[in-house]
Amino acid sequence: MRKLLLYLIIITTGIIFISRLFYLQIYNTSFVALSDDNAIKVLYDYPQRGAIYDRNGALLVTNQPSYDVMVIPRELKPFDTTEFCSILKITKEKLVKELKKARGYSYRVPSVVVPQLTKDEYAYLQEKMRKFEGFYIQKRSLRDYQTVHGSNVLGYIGEVNERLIAKDPYYLSGDLIGIDGVEKQYEKELRGVKGIKRIQKDKYNRDIGPYKEGIFDTLPVNGKDLTITLDEKLQAYGQQLMKNKRGGIVAIEPATGEILALVTAPTYKPELLVGRKRSPNFTRLYYDTIARPLFDRGLKGQYPPGSPFKVVNALIGLQEGVVNTQESFSCSMGFRYGKKAKLGCHHHSSPLSMIPGIAQSCNAYFANVYLRSINKYDTPQEGIDHWKKHVESFGLGNYLGNDLSAGQPGKVPNSEYYNKIYQYPKYKWYASGTISNAIGQGEVLATPIQLANMTAAIANRGYFYTPHIIKAIDGQPVQDENYTKPKYTTIDKEHFEPVIEGMYQVFTQGTAKFLQAEGIEICGKTGTAENYTKIDGVRTQLTDHSVFVAFAPKDDPKIALAVFVENGYWGSRYAGRMATLMIEKYLKDNISRTDLEEWILTHSLEEEYAKPYSGEPFKINY
Repeated sequence: MRKLLLYLIIITTGIIFISRLFYLQIYNTSFVALSDDNAIKVLYDYPQRGAIYDRNGALLVTNQPSYDVMVIPRELKPFDTTEFCSILKITKEKLVKELKKARGYSYRVPSVVVPQLTKDEYAYLQEKMRKFEGFYIQKRSLRDYQTVHGSNVLGYIGEVNERLIAKDPYYLSGDLIGIDGVEKQYEKELRGVKGIKRIQKDKYNRDIGPYKEGIFDTLPVNGKDLTITLDEKLQAYGQQLMKNKRGGIVAIEPATGEILALVTAPTYKPELLVGRKRSPNFTRLYYDTIARPLFDRGLKGQYPPGSPFKVVNALIGLQEGVVNTQESFSCSMGFRYGKKAKLGCHHHSSPLSMIPGIAQSCNAYFANVYLRSINKYDTPQEGIDHWKKHVESFGLGNYLGNDLSAGQPGKVPNSEYYNKIYQYPKYKWYASGTISNAIGQGEVLATPIQLANMTAAIANRGYFYTPHIIKAIDGQPVQDENYTKPKYTTIDKEHFEPVIEGMYQVFTQGTAKFLQAEGIEICGKTGTAENYTKIDGVRTQLTDHSVFVAFAPKDDPKIALAVFVENGYWGSRYAGRMATLMIEKYLKDNISRTDLEEWILTHSLEEEYAKPYSGEPFKINY
């Protein structure tokens, strides 16, 4: 009985296997069809990249169609290379190089052979594509700029490299990505999501329809539109004022931290970095090491802040309780310290208290206040470190944490820095050895955006919002806490009023009294920053930089800004004029001070920049 059961199991199992093989090989023909399939061809449908608008709804960036010639190496068949190259206006060497690169990337995945054809080139090639098996045309979008300004803010897009492809599987060879500015910072929002189509192919490499009837296919999702904080009219006007000059202008709305203008000069038109002309144009701009149009001076230029920094030292002196607004200090064309050292000053009345000290920009007054702030503590090391904390609370000396893709931290020295410089404890050092910090020279460095933010903090009487460029995404206001939560300085609110009065008197009776604009109460501070470089290894002084910070109106500030003009002589000569014009343009949308405007537009600093020297004008070597 047991033997019979064993035979029965063997026979039953055999019948099941035979039946299954019969079903698979004879009855079920779908497996015959699938066995003829060699591949599933994947095609991508690229979405429209999001548009960019300014704060007032003006369209800045949109899209234009572009066409890439793609190749799938394993599908390539012999073709007339001479005709192919003639149509696309490329050399055979270029074609061979691109095909070799494509094979190295992948035999199955498409690669770009010739990017960004024009409409006419596309139309002509499309008629002849049947001759070139293995090639096809991929439609994409290129940027279409509706403005000639703000290239440093908007940024540009370019083809992804192998490193980016390896880092993010979303990108494939030939894909475009934001490389600088808003395009880079908000790439994920702008790019959208690619649609995917899967085409089934037979053993003869022929398309036989959508794979699984298209159930796995997806439609593209267009990128999100961005509204940025920039005021395009103000940006354009700032760029106009900076013609034939080098430097930066940064304007901020104090109540929100929104960047109204971010001007750098020299600059370039955004359209230069679009399409097939991008590569040669970028090379030309990159290797212009004199004007450096790709260098954003508003974000990256680290300069001595000069006299605008004095207002911070005044606030620190009040907070530390080492000075009041009534106490005066005498000035004999400067401040003497040590046996022979002197911090020079220009001619003005003496003695001066705080408010006229700010209005007249007295070096001696601020040298006294600075030394008292440091010497309040038992050691200069302790004093400097307390001073540094106050300074940094204004956003100086570190990255501001904004949403811009470039920046520099500036510099605020501490005790460790001076201990190293003076070889402490082998040699002692004293507060007087750091006296240049009193007037924004010495070791202190700041970027124009940091100075504009510092000015906004003063305009707000003690707090600021992180400067930012994004305002809304797809019409929805951005509520990022980093940009909506105020950051407070270490200075009590009551100390700001006398300092602001001093800045107001800069315009009414001080160093910028000839720059007043009718009907606007402007508070500002002139600055002349010393400019050094090395020539043949020797530290050499060049023409001073012109610096100016301002905000307006005095009691309801709508705009705060910093202007920095390289080799611009003194503060009110170039930077001060520009500051008044920018404020009037923003608040009134017209210019009453046409005398200031005409002077700026007809004066150039190109001859100044043409003077022979080595080094870079924006980098100070101490």
